[in-house]
Amino acid sequence: MSGSTAHMSPVPGPVTPEAMRDALGAFASGVVVVTAQGPDGPIGFTCQSFSSLSLDPPLVSFSPSRGSSTWPRIRTVRRFCVNVLAADHERHSAGFARSGTDKFAGVEWTPAPSGAPVLEGVGAWIDCTLWNEYDGGDHTIVAARVEALGADPQRLPLLFYRGGYHLTPRESS
Repeated sequence: MSGSTAHMSPVPGPVTPEAMRDALGAFASGVVVVTAQGPDGPIGFTCQSFSSLSLDPPLVSFSPSRGSSTWPRIRTVRRFCVNVLAADHERHSAGFARSGTDKFAGVEWTPAPSGAPVLEGVGAWIDCTLWNEYDGGDHTIVAARVEALGADPQRLPLLFYRGGYHLTPRESS
C-alpha cells in the first residue's frame, strides 16, 4: 500500500524530549561550527540546527541552545562565520561542543572578511551579520544576513543521523 504509515506506531503519552529526539533523529542534518573573532581571540560552538532561510535578502538561520555560554559572546560581536563541517571533521564537531576548553587548540583557520575564523578544510563557509533573533523555546532562533561565502564542491558533508555520524553514499562506495 503506497504511502501507508501502518508500520509506524505513534508514541504513547506526552511528547517528551526523548520522544522528540527519537522521532526527529530520523532527519539527517549537517553539522556547523559558528565562529567569531571576540575581544580575547577566536570563539565558536557546534550547532546542528542550521539552514538556508532566504535568497533575497540572503539569510541563513541556526538555533543555539539557551544554555550556550558562547552564543551570547558572539551575539555581542554581531559578525560571525558559519563553517559547514566536512566528512572528516568529527573532531571539530566534538571539540567545539565542549565547554571550558581551548576550542581552537590545534585547529587551523584563516579569517573570513569579517575576521571570524574559517576552519581549514570545511565544505563551505558563510560570513554573516546578526539580522534578528526569535524565541525558540529552549533555543534561540538566529537569522543572519550573508555577507560573503565560499564552498569546496569536492568536500563531502559531515552528517548527523540517529545520534551519530554517518557517511554519504558517495563515501561508502
